[in-house]
Amino acid sequence: MPASERDAAFGPEHAEVYELTYRHRGKDWGAEAAEVTRRIRAHRPRARSLLDVACGTGAHLEAFRAGFDHVEGLELSRAMRERAVRRLPGVTVHDGDMRGFDLGRAFDAVTCLYTAIAYLPTVAAMRAAVRAMAGHLVPGGVLVIEPWWPPERFIEGFVGADLVRDGDTVVARVSHSTRRDRAAHMDVRWTVGRPAGVRAFRTVETFTMFTADEFRAAFQDSGCDVEHEEAGLNGYGLFVGVRRGRPEAREAADATRPSAGT
Repeated sequence: MPASERDAAFGPEHAEVYELTYRHRGKDWGAEAAEVTRRIRAHRPRARSLLDVACGTGAHLEAFRAGFDHVEGLELSRAMRERAVRRLPGVTVHDGDMRGFDLGRAFDAVTCLYTAIAYLPTVAAMRAAVRAMAGHLVPGGVLVIEPWWPPERFIEGFVGADLVRDGDTVVARVSHSTRRDRAAHMDVRWTVGRPAGVRAFRTVETFTMFTADEFRAAFQDSGCDVEHEEAGLNGYGLFVGVRRGRPEAREAADATRPSAGT
């Protein structure tokens, strides 16, 4: 998704009600970050640094900051990125496209959560993103990607609905999804009511339905061994990869040293 499309789908109006809407559904960014951290530490017990790609408003990144010495984010949408920057003073949130970025350093872990990778339009674009993320891992580093639905699980004509009340704010969201080849097009109509008045806006989001085999191949070809979880964090599944290569001697020693409290 180019920056112009990302800004259209995740502009200021959407960014303003994004967390409120998904929190109403029961989404818990802190609990999800804890689950991802557990998976990272299963492979790299002394992981200290993390990059969250497509970090959005920084809700996951805020939780990751409590468990890692150094965190950074990458976000293409200006409106979402600005919210992350305000939320996380002192944390670098880069403006960048996941398909081709170079931050000039490597991390113990890289994450790309809540189906963000599905906004890419083609398998080639997805593979480029996985390659770019894997390229920011140290040897032995962990890459965690949460996909969207695979093709066989898509429901043609699905209508989603949310009605959220939070204090004097009411948000109504109705979506309708249709399929065109490998892409799912979601037409979303929003109405936001506040004491100052009612306004409506529309977002159109396009998801590509990649297969598990396509993700596995992308990980393997990017130098990562990979495991696929069918359920994952939100039912979409989860891919957990480890970059091949020999960790530095200090890192290997850390991995065998007991942690505090064990």
